[in-house]
Amino acid sequence: MAACSSKGCDCPAAKAKPSEANTSGNRALWTTGYRIENMDCPTEEALIRDKLAKLPGVTDLEFNLLQRLLTVHHEMPSLAVEQALAAIGMRATRADIESTSQTTVLAIAKMDCPTEEALIRGKLTGMASVDALDFNLVQRTLQVRHWANALPGVLAALKSLGFEAEISDVADTTGVPAGPSRHQWWPLVVSGLAAVLSEGVYWFRGGSHWAVVTLALIAIFTGGLPTYKKGWIALRNRNLNMNALMSIAVTGAMLIGHWPEAAMVMVLFALAEVIEAKSLDRARNAIRGLMDLAPETATVQLPDDSWDEVDAKTVAINSRARVKPGERIALDGVIVQGRSTVNQASITGESLPVEKAEGDPVFAGTINESGSFEYRVTAIATQSTLARIIHAVEAAQGSRAPTQRFVDQFARFYTPIVFAVALAVAILPPLILAAPWLPWVYKALVLLVIACPCALVISTPVSIVSGLAAAARRGILIKGGVYLEEGRKLRWVALDKTGTITHGKPVQTDFMGWREADAASARILAASLSTRSDHPVSLAVAHAAQDDGLILREVDDFAALPGRGVRGRINGSLYHLGNHRLIEDLGVCTPNLEAKLAALEAQGKTVVMLAGKEGVQALFAVADTVKDSSRRAIADLHALGVKTMMLTGDNPHTAEAIARQVGIDRSQGNLLPEDKLHEIERLAADGKVGMVGDGINDAPALARADIGFAMGAAGSDTAIETADVALMDDDLRKMPAFVRLSRATASVLKQNITLALGIKAVFLVLTFTGQASMWMAVFADMGASLLVVGNGLRLVRK
Repeated sequence: MAACSSKGCDCPAAKAKPSEANTSGNRALWTTGYRIENMDCPTEEALIRDKLAKLPGVTDLEFNLLQRLLTVHHEMPSLAVEQALAAIGMRATRADIESTSQTTVLAIAKMDCPTEEALIRGKLTGMASVDALDFNLVQRTLQVRHWANALPGVLAALKSLGFEAEISDVADTTGVPAGPSRHQWWPLVVSGLAAVLSEGVYWFRGGSHWAVVTLALIAIFTGGLPTYKKGWIALRNRNLNMNALMSIAVTGAMLIGHWPEAAMVMVLFALAEVIEAKSLDRARNAIRGLMDLAPETATVQLPDDSWDEVDAKTVAINSRARVKPGERIALDGVIVQGRSTVNQASITGESLPVEKAEGDPVFAGTINESGSFEYRVTAIATQSTLARIIHAVEAAQGSRAPTQRFVDQFARFYTPIVFAVALAVAILPPLILAAPWLPWVYKALVLLVIACPCALVISTPVSIVSGLAAAARRGILIKGGVYLEEGRKLRWVALDKTGTITHGKPVQTDFMGWREADAASARILAASLSTRSDHPVSLAVAHAAQDDGLILREVDDFAALPGRGVRGRINGSLYHLGNHRLIEDLGVCTPNLEAKLAALEAQGKTVVMLAGKEGVQALFAVADTVKDSSRRAIADLHALGVKTMMLTGDNPHTAEAIARQVGIDRSQGNLLPEDKLHEIERLAADGKVGMVGDGINDAPALARADIGFAMGAAGSDTAIETADVALMDDDLRKMPAFVRLSRATASVLKQNITLALGIKAVFLVLTFTGQASMWMAVFADMGASLLVVGNGLRLVRK
């Protein structure tokens, strides 16, 4: 089986040894791993597969072309395998990737764009001691999984490419965002002036002159020396990147006497690189702005009860901190004294202040607007909700979206093809048609400039990064470019009811004893069970009992019954508290009870019942209120062409009543977690499905949906870590906002790719008609790069 991934492969390749798990008769089954230096593409894979598959005793082959790794499962000595590989010219060495490995994160300041990534990937994937690479161009970090003691070799390889790498952290991709690019402007200014003067002298003198050549050389080597250096490194490593192509083109122009044009091309290219790097910094700054929201210091109570301002990173959990009016909160915590209003826009995207009192959570980076309060720290600085949001966005930016993977694959073939065409243009017409050499060589040099795919490869990551940053600033945490792209395709959105469409804070509205049961005693029993549950309906029953001052009893053998209710023993007797489904399962439902339930459920109320050994003893009706934002959100989703369905464990009557209130297309009640999963699978047959939920009962459906949305994720470690998209507050209007942003991102991606390819196509035609010049081509390439970057950055303001 072939395995090829940008993050490597975990296939088991080890030195030849008997497998502990597999045997074939009395013969041992061995697994041997090989690093094959010259196994670069499917052609070599097919050759090796054809050769080894014919060997008696070879049972399976696993290929990882990215890592040049071959795993052979065989029932004979490995010498035969090695001889077969040598016979077809494969340079194979034993690999033991079960050796102790570790992960190191490197910060590489000069790794700005996919050109550098491709160069580094080509160098490091050829090293037997490197197992996997994970690039994050936005943060300029490279995560390397390598064998023990292999890090010096990795750093040396990077240095040979001209990159200075610093060890950022081990097994931790969360770090401070990359700083702005640093460029010295004076060489570029000198280079530009020299190029302009060279062009001027050329026109004034009517042709080349020693002054023209001198000025052109000053321009080329003042502004273009870094390009030549990077181009030479790329060629030395057999990598045709844009620096190599530009170096060849400029050198060729000098050799055929086009000195002013060679100078102008180099200056424009160097200028394009600087402007491009600055534009990418703007995308990086979108995340840096989030990082700067949290203060670096916090006012903390010391052991002697005095207060002092200390570094926020040194504050431990359970420390007591204080915040004055107008200050930003430095750390996550829970208020223990005082009250205030807090602007939580940096976390939830909601600018309206939220009232906070004792027992309420507060988040790092939010603004305390009015009162002063003290709070107990619940998370260290690097694990705050804001920090986790930033870390998640950084990780998402490092992942490749589908469009980006397509563009990278296209660019991988585009450049060598155009390079081959350029060679053919330079050689074939003069040799076959006896055409003059210089015009065709010049056309070939123009083609080399056009072969640079920079505008194309940079168009996608800038747009994705901008979209992710824009969403994070509005309280929508998207866990990868794939979800940002797929959001526009949603046909259905399934929603849980409690806490998603409704406020999730129901109150008890009705209570009645059933038959001859003691109503007061039944209420105490029900309240004793409900206080052990975290379900909103049970909590409503418990709160009503607490408000009336009821004395509760001890519960033994308590158990939650997902989708049904709870059970437990009180004074040795078994009691159940749950919904209609539970009562039916217990076999204690009667026609009179059904009629009463129908009357209450028709009013949009949820009914739970207490049942003992004598049957049902009491009924409790609970009602929840619909969020105003839910109605608007559903209407917006419908306007976007997205259908909606409500999935709830509540009774069908209540589900239908709530669905009518908010305008949902379809509703299903009395659903267990596995029933919600099956409904999602049915919807998936009609297109892409999103599932919005906030509880453990929604977990299977959230996992099965094409995109799982977690509501109210602020302060929830699990939601931020596991959801595909985390909505940081309980405002469902973020759902249509996500869909709109996804569609806007897709539109920008299409515009950028069309623009980049369109300009290339136009100049290909102009080159063959003899109307394109080298400086025009590089100017167009620079312009295309700036246009796609600028267009992508529009999403930050979307």
